[in-house]
Amino acid sequence: MALDVNPATVADRTDAYFLRTKEMVARHGDTAVTYVVFMRRPVIFTPRLAIEFLEGMAAARGFQVDIELAAKEGEWVGAGQPLFYYTGSLFHLVDLETQLLQRVGAPCVAAYNAYTMCSELPSVGFLAMDARHCAGSEMAEMMAYAASVGSDAAKREHGARGFVGNATTATAGWFGQAKGLGTMPHAFVGYAGSTVRAAELYHETFPDSDLVVLVDYFARETTDAVAVCQRFPELAAAGRIAVRIDTHGGRYMEGLDTNSSYAALAKFAPLAIRGYRTEGELRHLVGTGVSAAALWHLRDALNQAGFQKVRIIASSGFGPEKCRMMALASAPIDIIGTGSYLPTLWTETYATADIIDYAGQKRVKVGREFLLRP
Repeated sequence: MALDVNPATVADRTDAYFLRTKEMVARHGDTAVTYVVFMRRPVIFTPRLAIEFLEGMAAARGFQVDIELAAKEGEWVGAGQPLFYYTGSLFHLVDLETQLLQRVGAPCVAAYNAYTMCSELPSVGFLAMDARHCAGSEMAEMMAYAASVGSDAAKREHGARGFVGNATTATAGWFGQAKGLGTMPHAFVGYAGSTVRAAELYHETFPDSDLVVLVDYFARETTDAVAVCQRFPELAAAGRIAVRIDTHGGRYMEGLDTNSSYAALAKFAPLAIRGYRTEGELRHLVGTGVSAAALWHLRDALNQAGFQKVRIIASSGFGPEKCRMMALASAPIDIIGTGSYLPTLWTETYATADIIDYAGQKRVKVGREFLLRP
């Protein structure tokens, strides 16, 4: 599942000044160097794809590279702390930096976000639905790997359920799955003409699968969720129905407005409203879209109709901040579908590689002396 390692494409995908350096070193003499890779923010260490790239290029070119990890995969690394060192021929390494760093920064930040989300909601399972938001298949591979690393760290440290799968078969292996997971998009509900009919068509096509129905298409989240359960009471009683709520942020879910959202939260999670710090956090609690109040309102409607075993799947903007607010409100969620563990501030994903040793002499540009090893 590693990204392609193709020596023939390195030159076309590398910054020109690295290529010019390679030519000058070839003319004036090679030397052994040691690089250190670091980031400017805390991350969860996800080195595998970068290391496989280095090792693959070394094997293809026939040179030796020595790699020293400064942390284990899945460990927390602080801002400015070394992630790993690698030592070898400057001639062979200098033109690899561009593609190497592409495999470091974004995965480390995505893993940090995934770890944070899973740790905040340890009893909730997560489904990676990021593929549509990735800039191509290589990024999708990196993000799936990152989510699996962050998830595993949260499982190990907090007993979390973590990520149980993802949306595409190409990267399902990172989550121990043979294929991607998922049921129906909004387009299928529109095709069916009603939420209940969409459930009927799905069950007719996949009778052995649990019935997972998207219930926000017609802005009748509670009405349609209950109607689906009434149409398939045996499945509901057996715990084989889940309803997915993906209400967009432009409206409140059925039956709620500002006042009733506060009331719902006061009824089911009365202390939660005291815990928000920003307007954004308050919006996750009682605002439009899939708020904590909306989830409690949906859970209550299902319970009142006698469908306590029906599960709730939530999606729409579930990143670290929103998950923290859901934990604060003890929101009744069984699974979260998310692509929002992807880095939101791309400048935070920039990894840097500096040479700190030339043929045994410690040397680094002024201001980066903190990278030198004792």
